[in-house]
Amino acid sequence: MATAKKTDRDYLIYKGRPLIRSGNTLYYGDMKDEYIIMLQILDTVASHGLDVANRVNITLMRTDESLNPLERIVRSGEKTGIYNAIDVATVWLNRALAAK
Repeated sequence: MATAKKTDRDYLIYKGRPLIRSGNTLYYGDMKDEYIIMLQILDTVASHGLDVANRVNITLMRTDESLNPLERIVRSGEKTGIYNAIDVATVWLNRALAAK
């Protein structure tokens, strides 16, 4: 049986942009763009036997690696629940990319 070959599209797409998870951190957006969003799950709660994100930190960041990590941060905030966080993150990212 042949194994599936990995491609550039082996990640979740949310509203037309990649959403990649690494542990309790999610990255939303394309690194080729000027900005991305970093979502950090700060706290979880148990719901029906599953851990569900409770507090989520949202950070709008520049993708320019020549900048100091603190200079890359454009905007930051915190929301309750992953849905609320990604909803706000989508608005922030759309506005930042449209303002270019």
